[in-house]
Amino acid sequence: MLRTNREKVVMQSVQGKIHHPTGGNMPYRISHNGEPCILPATGGICYNVKVGDSAFNLAGDHIEPGVSIKNDNSAENVALNTLSCIGNTAKVVSGDGKGALGYVTGTHGGIDHVILHFNEGDLENLAIDDKILIKSYGQGLELLDYEDIKVMNIDPDLLERLPIKEENGKLIVEVSAIVPPYLMGSGIGASTSFNGDYDIMTADYEEVKKHGIDKLKFGDIVLLKDCDNSFGRGYLKGAVSIGVVIHSDCIKMGHGPGITTILTSKRDMIEGVLNSEANISNFIK
Repeated sequence: MLRTNREKVVMQSVQGKIHHPTGGNMPYRISHNGEPCILPATGGICYNVKVGDSAFNLAGDHIEPGVSIKNDNSAENVALNTLSCIGNTAKVVSGDGKGALGYVTGTHGGIDHVILHFNEGDLENLAIDDKILIKSYGQGLELLDYEDIKVMNIDPDLLERLPIKEENGKLIVEVSAIVPPYLMGSGIGASTSFNGDYDIMTADYEEVKKHGIDKLKFGDIVLLKDCDNSFGRGYLKGAVSIGVVIHSDCIKMGHGPGITTILTSKRDMIEGVLNSEANISNFIK
């Protein structure tokens, strides 16, 4: 088992409301082929899209599986998005669904949502503006034997359950796909990876199929090759990052499935082993 400082990591409440989908005066989204489309996108409650489903071939754009929450206060929403970690427990604290338990599946930059999974029966009792409390737990987590690997955005309990092995001073992580750096797009250049996500670009579908990216599911664990997420998001030869698929494929140029980072190293300290079952839904109780 990986040695961590989990006994020193602080668990703190953060809270948001189920956020209504938003739109503008011009409702069309322009695809990378120049086609104007009107499609469901971010926000609200997605009743028929959940963790474990395909992130591709949906009649939608940037679809967030399950429940999307936000905080009306912008500063408090930054804290909600930054402190919420994948695998954290979420509890409905208002409305007809009060008491239902779910968990965090990702944080989405730009729209600045936290995305949550709840059981299908509980979704039927939820409504826009219902309040959901998260026991945020994970930021500040460290690997005591791997100073060159940063941990972020993941609950310590989930990290311990992931299929990670230690061999010859490296971490061997089971992943659903290995993504080359030239496919990383929207979100690259951000100042931090401790919230939000960035996208795998999918306009070149032949390249996407070549790397098995077209098979990705919500919640899949992926390796980003030559991608450094230590102090922002960018390219660095030899760097390695591990992330989780948090939203669907997109029609817009420079966009695609969103990845929230959970591990990163500037050095070649992490290796990926392909396993199509490498999905967070298989490791969260």
